[in-house]
Amino acid sequence: MKVLKIMILIMALMLSGFVSSLKAEETKTGSMTLDEVKKALGMSVYLQGGYTYNFRNPDSQENELRVFDHKANSFSLDLAQLVFVKDAPMNGIGFKLKLSAGETAKFIHSRGLGESDDSFDLTEAYVGYIAPVGKGLKFDFGKFVTYHGAEVIEARDNPNYSRSLLFNFVIPFTHTGLKVSYPFTDTLTAGIHVVNGWDNTDDNNKGKTVGLSAGFAPMEQLSMLLNLMYGPEKDDNNSDNRFLFDWVGIVKPVKNLSFILNADYATEEESAADGDTAKWYGFAGIVKYDFNDLHSLSLRAEYFKDKDGVRTGTEQALKEITVTPEIRLANGLIIRPEYRHDWSDEEAFDSGSKKKQDTIALGVMYAW
Repeated sequence: MKVLKIMILIMALMLSGFVSSLKAEETKTGSMTLDEVKKALGMSVYLQGGYTYNFRNPDSQENELRVFDHKANSFSLDLAQLVFVKDAPMNGIGFKLKLSAGETAKFIHSRGLGESDDSFDLTEAYVGYIAPVGKGLKFDFGKFVTYHGAEVIEARDNPNYSRSLLFNFVIPFTHTGLKVSYPFTDTLTAGIHVVNGWDNTDDNNKGKTVGLSAGFAPMEQLSMLLNLMYGPEKDDNNSDNRFLFDWVGIVKPVKNLSFILNADYATEEESAADGDTAKWYGFAGIVKYDFNDLHSLSLRAEYFKDKDGVRTGTEQALKEITVTPEIRLANGLIIRPEYRHDWSDEEAFDSGSKKKQDTIALGVMYAW
């Protein structure tokens, strides 16, 4: 409830700040339409829900080794979001505020902002400024979603309904701190980030985590993103550093076809059971084809190795294949049926054939 109160307070402050400008605009134009109000506020609404059926029919009613879509044989309100955003102009101020509620919100809390059973989350809240230096030196300060990985929290902006193993277990969800980025050319942008760490609003040690990123898009058909992150992540420990390498490549050989590739490699000092450096790594590939403006089909395949069991609790190699048709209806409504097959080289699942898991799902997404 504390997080909810914070959200309400922030929303009230923001809305009150806009009221005077909206009234002034209304005086000039006579009245504003709902779309004009929405545009003036930089506001958007996003809703997401679904149903996932697990063929093992587990007694726990859990889809093992899944995070956001963890509920088996149950309808779920995954995510409801309210977003306010204003892009910073040159030598000007911008901001972003993203408020999330639902089942997904329980799993993206950063330390200091919400408990595991809290269905509300302050997902992003940062202020941006672009200094008039060259092409524009951008500063973002506050809490923001991670820049790692090929997927994001909202299923609408991913090819598939469920999230990959890499997104669930290899990378963080959010950061709190400072980002500085600069577009060196029209095709190359780079940035540096100094943050509290992985999913930490309140830091759990005295060290800070440093990140580097570079985006390269030499042509419309090819873009790449390279991210690095290094720093201590353990409680009250400033010396055992965690390292993350993340690479994403997007290839569009023809108009309706996209290939998305993602490779991750991470280590953490003195975190394995024998006191050695723990390692986890993996790679994923997604193919998406748009048949027309209304229908698409996506296929994802990936491999994830939790070499020392520090991410899933079991030393194992995981694989998954996911097939996701997509139907885009009018007015921002998206429907995605999905089939997914997970399997492990260990008995990682709690019933039936304990080395594999099959699910079918129906995801529904709406944006306004």
